[in-house]
Amino acid sequence: DLIGGFRLVNGNTAWHDGPVIDAMRRGAILLLDEIDLASNKIMCLQSVLEGKGLYLKKINQYVKPAPGFNVIATANTKGRGSDDGKFIGTNVLNEAFLERFAVTFEQAYPTPATEKKILLNNFKELGWVGDNIDKLCQNLVDWADIIRKTYYDGGCEEIITTRRLVNVVKAWAIWDDINKAIELTTNRFDEDTKSVFVELYGKIAGDQQVQQDLNDAEDKAYAD
Repeated sequence: DLIGGFRLVNGNTAWHDGPVIDAMRRGAILLLDEIDLASNKIMCLQSVLEGKGLYLKKINQYVKPAPGFNVIATANTKGRGSDDGKFIGTNVLNEAFLERFAVTFEQAYPTPATEKKILLNNFKELGWVGDNIDKLCQNLVDWADIIRKTYYDGGCEEIITTRRLVNVVKAWAIWDDINKAIELTTNRFDEDTKSVFVELYGKIAGDQQVQQDLNDAEDKAYAD
């Protein structure tokens, strides 16, 4: 799949480059996403990771990497597998294979300020702006930040990712109810964890939500 193979085209078989060979020929960046899901067959890329060419014996052709070719891989487990089952399906990768990667970067979650901008941009795409939206995003970011700190301290077994915060925004846009959005996006957790997360958000946003309800009620009274 990675290197390529013969495919049936109009009744005839023809060689088609896989993504590895395609990137080598073009001098492109090859991104191997979630590489720790690969089997031991990934070892076929040893010479590629060393910057050498690759011999395609099926078509008797030697492919040398063009200038600019590079390999980047992503993995949640650093190739060490998942003992706790959170990343089920991942494998322990061969140490000799991992050694072919010159450097490893750890990508932390965005800073609260950056994460807030991400949420505000998502709201903006949905046509929602204003002070209330700004405060809502701040509440969500604070909520996720507290949960992550608790997770890293061993106080809980689940975490709120940036992707889940974006899902909260999308759910809120559908139901126009932040509490329902929080509930629906935390339903995947066990009941105890979900209850704690929902309660925590209520405490973070409680005062603001109560005040907003009062303002809405006052505006309605004036309108009537």
